[in-house]
This record gives sequence, structure tokens and C-alpha cells, in this order.
Amino acid sequence: MKKLKVAILGQGRSGRDIHGVNLQHLKDKYQITAIVEPLEKRRERAKKEHDCAVYTYYRELFGQSNEIDLIINATPSHLHAPVTLDLLKNGFNVLCEKPFAKTAEEIDVMIAAAKKNNKLLAVFQQSRFGEAYREIKRIINSGILGRIIQISMCYNGFARRWDWQTLQEYNAGSLYNTGPHPVDQLLQLLDYDGMPEVKCYMNRVNTFGDAEDYVKLIMTAPDKPVIDLEISSCNPYPKFQYSVQAEYGGLCGDNSHLDYKYYVRETAPEQHLTRTPIENPDGTPAYCNEKLEWVEKSWDISDVAPRSEASYVPGAPPQEPAIAFYEMLYNHIVNNAPLEVTPQQVRQQIAVMEECHRQNPMSRIKS
Repeated sequence: MKKLKVAILGQGRSGRDIHGVNLQHLKDKYQITAIVEPLEKRRERAKKEHDCAVYTYYRELFGQSNEIDLIINATPSHLHAPVTLDLLKNGFNVLCEKPFAKTAEEIDVMIAAAKKNNKLLAVFQQSRFGEAYREIKRIINSGILGRIIQISMCYNGFARRWDWQTLQEYNAGSLYNTGPHPVDQLLQLLDYDGMPEVKCYMNRVNTFGDAEDYVKLIMTAPDKPVIDLEISSCNPYPKFQYSVQAEYGGLCGDNSHLDYKYYVRETAPEQHLTRTPIENPDGTPAYCNEKLEWVEKSWDISDVAPRSEASYVPGAPPQEPAIAFYEMLYNHIVNNAPLEVTPQQVRQQIAVMEECHRQNPMSRIKS
């Protein structure tokens, strides 16, 4: 089996704790051969953990494009677009962390560079492979809930934050930092190729920086459901992460458990619109009231089997979306399978976020 040689840029929470850790579970497909990290302490730790070459600056890799199959760009958010573009121009395949960019225009430039240099450009949107999201998509597509009226998603809690991901100058804030996961899922569920209608409200509440930590985003499109996303750091009573309202029933739950129900149309009482007052059998005024037969079902993450037992090293989390993403990416690179998360799809996401920020300009902290 071919092993892809990988270089990782950055050893922060993303580069080390997500990419480094998950690739260790796929050693039959990926080999980490280089780490780039400006902090010496992190470089030394990476060298011990991966037994690989380490570098201070990513341009030290230039000239090695024939020896590196893939570079993972896990640099700070504001560097994603310029560093990815530089790598593409110098002959590397690139997997870029989220957020992909600050503007749709930056993505257009990267897509053009990838095409010109015949290189892979991919975006790490692993939430697309979340088991709960896939189950929600299956339920919706099955038609049992009927016409979908509203899909809501909440990433809520109560927290204060004071790191670099609270600063606009670093392309940070809740929408660019947390938003790429739910916005990606919701745009896929919206299933609309164009730019949806967007209305967004942002606020700064518990952050110590100058970027938003409250987001209310509403999206819709012709003949499509209303999409309602809330990302909040000021909600100590979060409830459902996912909620679907539909013609015949609905759904609610989170990444580990879902409940959904729909009424049996075949046994539903036949009703007709009436303009005359409704009365009880004794002649007293009545309200519309009927008994519907409901089908109630649930889904639990514990019931899901690993996607491919043979490819997992003992100890690997069987439903980890990052691992599923890397399986897909490997099959794309090695076996020419479809790239399931495309830069064009993520461009739509960034265009939505760009519009949200246009509607909500915020003052900045002076450096």
C-alpha cells in the first residue's frame, strides 16, 4: 500500500492535537516526514513524537515537492490563504485548515493557482463526516418528515476567551473559528448552488478580544427551508444542537444521540377547512383537536459500526470524522476517488461569512 509523505505546518491545537494525533491512527496510509513550527519547544517535541525532520519556516521545504505528497497548512487563521497560495505556486499539494480564507476572492485565487500548477487543493472540513450529521441527512432525504421547514443548529455555551482567536486581525471570532463546521453542514442540507439570502446579527459579549462571540445567522433560498444557526458564548442553558421542523414531524438531538418522530398519514383523521364555528358534542365551543398516530425513533452513536475495520489501528476512535476525512482524501489522491469536500463548496461558505461580517462591522483593538 502506498504511503503518502506528509508535512504539517504548525504544532498548535490543530496541527498537533488534530492532524498529528489522527494521522498516527492511519500509519498504513500516511507518514509524517516533516514538521514546521516557529517555536523551538514545540519543534523539539514534534521531533520526538514523530521521529521526523523539523523546520522553523515553511519555505525551508521549497525544493522538496517531489519528496512530499501533501502539506497540511495548520498555521494561524490569517495565514491560511497566503501560505496555501505560496505552497501551490511552489509545486505542493495542500490541505488547508479552516477557515479556508477571509474572502471568496482569496479562494478564487487559490483555485486558479491549483489549476495552473496541477496541484491538489483541499480544505479540512471534517464535520462533513460526522455520524450524526450523516444520519440527519439520511432522515431528511428519506422523505419521512415530509417538506423541511426549518433546520436549526446551535453551538452554544457560556465561556470567556482571551487568546489570539478573539482578534479580527487574525481572521478570528466565533464565525470564522467555530462557524466553518456548522455552516458547512447547513449549506449541504440547504442544497442550493447559488448565494443564499443571508441575515446575520453579531455581538461581543464575553470575549477579551475585538471579534464576535455571539452569532445569529439566518439563511434561506427559493423553495428551501429556513436555516437558523446560533453560536453563542453567553448561553448557560444550551439545549438541542440540532433541530428540524418539518411537515409531518421533526427531529432533535446532538452529535451522540438523535430523536425524531412523524405522524402516520394513512391513519390520520380526514379533515376539511370549515368557516363555521367548531363545537363539542355538547354544543360548547371547541378548538381544533385530533389524535395522530406517531412513529417515534432514535439514533445513538454507540450503535454505529466503524466505517472500515481493516484500516483502523487499535485505539483509534471508530467514528472520528477526521479519520474518515483522511480516508476520503487518501482515496482521492491514490485511487482517484471523488474529492467529497471541494474548494468550490467551501467558497460558498466563506462568501456567506463575508456577507455576515459586511452586515456587522465591528471596531478593532489597536495593535
